[in-house]
Amino acid sequence: MAAPKKGRKAPGGQGKPGRTLALMLIVMAALVGGMFWSGETTPRLGIDLAGGTTITLKAEAEPGKESAVNETNMATAVGIIERRVNGLGVSEAEVQTQGKENIIVNIPKGTDSEQAQKQVGTTAQLFFRPVLNVAPAGPATPEPAGSPSASPSGKPADKATDGKDKATAPSSSPTTQGRAVTEALKAPSPSPSGAPADQPKAPENPVPMPSGAAANPELEKQFAALNCLDPKARANAGKGAQPEQATVACGKNSVGGWEKYLLGPAEVDGKDVDDAKGVLDPQRGIWIVQMDFTGAGSKKFAKITGKLSQQPSPMNQFAIVLDGEVVSAPQVNQTLSASAEISGSFDQQSAQDLGNILSYGALPLSFDQQSVTTVTAALGGEQLKAGLIAGAIGLALVVIYLVVYYRGLSIVALLSLLASAILTYALMSLLGPAIGFALNLPAVCGAIVAIGITADSFIVYFERIRDEIREGRTLRPAVERAWPRARRTILVSDFVSFLAAAVLFIVTVGKVQGFAFTLGLTTLLDVVVVFFFTKPLMTLLARTKFFASGHPWSGLDPKRLGAKPPLRRSRRVSAPVDPKEA
Repeated sequence: MAAPKKGRKAPGGQGKPGRTLALMLIVMAALVGGMFWSGETTPRLGIDLAGGTTITLKAEAEPGKESAVNETNMATAVGIIERRVNGLGVSEAEVQTQGKENIIVNIPKGTDSEQAQKQVGTTAQLFFRPVLNVAPAGPATPEPAGSPSASPSGKPADKATDGKDKATAPSSSPTTQGRAVTEALKAPSPSPSGAPADQPKAPENPVPMPSGAAANPELEKQFAALNCLDPKARANAGKGAQPEQATVACGKNSVGGWEKYLLGPAEVDGKDVDDAKGVLDPQRGIWIVQMDFTGAGSKKFAKITGKLSQQPSPMNQFAIVLDGEVVSAPQVNQTLSASAEISGSFDQQSAQDLGNILSYGALPLSFDQQSVTTVTAALGGEQLKAGLIAGAIGLALVVIYLVVYYRGLSIVALLSLLASAILTYALMSLLGPAIGFALNLPAVCGAIVAIGITADSFIVYFERIRDEIREGRTLRPAVERAWPRARRTILVSDFVSFLAAAVLFIVTVGKVQGFAFTLGLTTLLDVVVVFFFTKPLMTLLARTKFFASGHPWSGLDPKRLGAKPPLRRSRRVSAPVDPKEA
């Protein structure tokens, strides 16, 4: 069969293979250049390869409550903890259940694991409790006769009031732990106008506090003896207290010092908070925390804030208690309902942390932090080393097979594998900061499996070309006629692999998704390389004398392949036939 005429595109071929190949090389150079320009010259590693922190939490049903350790509550807790960690900007963190009552949180190295651990570990219910009294952190000292006792109108209240004299201008200094005991809890307003944060005057007829908040001699004794300067005492303060009971607690004030609180029964819990976030008020230039409550929560919040707003200081404060610690105790100066804002000595971090706690603090179960383990990359590094050795052995066997069986054609296969490797490495490096992709052990496994998928595409094309040569065609038309048939086979094969990777990515969680993502990515790259690198490169090589002449080392020797004689269109002259005798 004659070769296509010059200037005409061969059937199923490419008119300008050099231009296609040059475009592919430009794309590869751009990706590699972008990798160096962004500084991301290596793929981001997962926790099994880079190390990190693993936190184990054990679920415990709270006595006297309907909550139970079941699949539904565990799934809800996983979602809340995952949103907490993501709210801190931690990338590639894994939160998953282990067994029926454990939750494992994996935080990769390079993130603020200490801050994440602090918020992940605060797993108790969130409560809003009215403040009955505030006192310095140390235990009470004996007072002279006639001095007031520890009551809402006594000396501690005066101390707290004195501490609020300068509340008209919020302090700009954050607390040492990113938490702020703030000056005012009020309705959102676009301007600084409204009830100031100064101490309110005691009304002539204060509204009685809710039942259960009356003075309890035993609780007052416990409050007087509490020493919040002692870490052990802080951890045990109010331990075991039920929401409907008054309790004591410790908390930081606006200047970073510890104070102790006498708190009434919980009037609102964390489940009543619909949303909360730390935002910058552009008009006042300060950071605030905005809260929105659910329908039921709005009613409860309006009822208690209406009573608190008519109380003298410090009984007009509303303590936000998480895990037994007062994280904020703003004053209430007006009745609030569906929405409120907390303003005070916040910086950006403390406002966002408090908003994160309020949004994701209401877990359906209590959790005990069983262990916090720093994971090194030693074990993962050994497994990676073993995997890379296995991959190198497999790749070497593939190369040996290609060289022995396909000879000169192995150059095309090896260059195509190199192009696929460059594209894969560059994309993995760039996808780390772009979408948070992290290379873990299953992902490495997916990349190794992709070597076989890519090599299979080359073999399909090479065998189609050899079939055409066996039919008696020369190399150039054989390359073009073999492409449509090989293309269909390659597309069907890659479609099946990509579909399997997509299904695996959707239905699985955790590290298996890394395998599925890498398998899908390399499958797409296989199509790109075969169409825009292997095919045009083969078209150009078919025009060289070494391959076109069927050199014995080209891998396309007609004699070695058992080719038929060349097809010709010339007419055959019929030999005379002697007539048969009757």
